[in-house]
Amino acid sequence: LAVPEHTCKWNISFLTDRKQQMKLGRITSDTCAISTGAPQGCVLSPLLFSLYTNDCISKDSSVKILKFADDTTVIGLIRDDESAYRQEIIQLASWYNRNSL
Repeated sequence: LAVPEHTCKWNISFLTDRKQQMKLGRITSDTCAISTGAPQGCVLSPLLFSLYTNDCISKDSSVKILKFADDTTVIGLIRDDESAYRQEIIQLASWYNRNSL
C-alpha cells in the first residue's frame, strides 16, 4: 500500500503509549498502559484493522476470507475433502498469532 510516511507516523503515535481506565458505577480502576489494539468504538478502528490485515489472504482459490470492521470469516465449498478448508483455518490462526491479533 502506498500510505504516506506522515500518515504512518500519525497512526503509530495514535496507537502508542495509550492508557486505559475502567469505570463501573462509582468505582474507577487504576490506569494501565495498553500496548496493542485500537480504541474500542473509535471511528478509525475498522480502517486500521483493514489496513493491518490487508496481507491476510487465502492460499486456496476455493476458500475465501471475508473481513468486515474487526471480524474475519472463512468460507469455502466443501465437497468430499475438507482438507483445504481446514488448512486455511490453520494458516489463518497462525497468521493472526504471528501478528498479535
